[in-house]
Amino acid sequence: MSNSHHKDDLYAIDLSGATWRKSPFSDGGENCVEITELPGGGVAVRDSKNPERGALRYTPEEWHAFRQGLIDGLL
Repeated sequence: MSNSHHKDDLYAIDLSGATWRKSPFSDGGENCVEITELPGGGVAVRDSKNPERGALRYTPEEWHAFRQGLIDGLL
């Protein structure tokens, strides 16, 4: 399966009933991002103050690379 086809599959998932969560390190305000896990290990990310704008969706590999970049201090 190509990466673009897999991304299309992620964007086809209905998030209307998703359970969103903020980082435990957030200040409790609304200026942070929320995430929800997707089937197959992907992740959707949205702006907590503008949830109606939709969510970005990442494959498991993309999410792992993003998290590793944060851990390594690259981002």
